[in-house]
Amino acid sequence: MTDPAEAGRRVDEGFVSLLRQVPGFVAYYWIDAGDGVMVSTSVFEDEAGAEESVKRAAGFVRDHLTSLLPNPPQVTAGQVVAAGQ
Repeated sequence: MTDPAEAGRRVDEGFVSLLRQVPGFVAYYWIDAGDGVMVSTSVFEDEAGAEESVKRAAGFVRDHLTSLLPNPPQVTAGQVVAAGQ
């Protein structure tokens, strides 16, 4: 069963605080893209922080989100090459 609102609530109440503890944390976004598609983006100052976040995310998904996600998560990493605020 896909439930983006419940998944977002769990992420907001549990996962975001885990990420904030990772050295180099800059920002995190959880996006409900519709039709059961959910996307998250994490920004870290360095690759080490990003790698640690992937480890923490794997544990959090396994322990708290598996029943709400219809497909296994896909992880993609890369460098920010353009940004705006």
